[in-house]
Amino acid sequence: MDLDANRNLVIAALSRIAGGERTALQTVYRLTSAKLFAVVLRILGSREEAEDVLQDVYLTVWRRAADFDPSRASPMTWLITIARNRAIDRLRATRGTTSFEALDAANAIADDAPGAEQLLTAHEDQARLRTCLDSLATEESTALRGAFFAGSTYEELARRGGIPAGTMKSRIRRALMKMKLCLEAAATR
Repeated sequence: MDLDANRNLVIAALSRIAGGERTALQTVYRLTSAKLFAVVLRILGSREEAEDVLQDVYLTVWRRAADFDPSRASPMTWLITIARNRAIDRLRATRGTTSFEALDAANAIADDAPGAEQLLTAHEDQARLRTCLDSLATEESTALRGAFFAGSTYEELARRGGIPAGTMKSRIRRALMKMKLCLEAAATR
């Protein structure tokens, strides 16, 4: 499944969660839990605590799904923010709120998320990339998305498309050249 389709599934499921649909929460969990678990585990360093926090994350999603606005953030950004905040809250709680640690220890929980300018630049880059991908012929766009976003091999893509692997490689190479030209033109605007 390509990234846009996955993103749209999560957005739709979050909307249904806001309406109280339990199966939608299962969909969001299935599509996002591995990524969110990795974020939480990286912060906490303990599998058991990460599992507890992940459960709390999805309870928060259940209660706050109506707060999600797809025009303000991608669903994964919104979910990762919740997961990160819950993990940092747990980290602070387990370290105790009354003890003062050295300032250097703050780096362990410091916000390493990109700043607003970086996020804006990344969003603009993603928009240019989407525009250029959408300008390609359907078979070229599908091949690029399969190869670079879904991680499919040339052989897998060729088999699905019913064409020789060499033809698929050529199709992807031509599509990459078109993407390069399109992105260069977009950058000069």
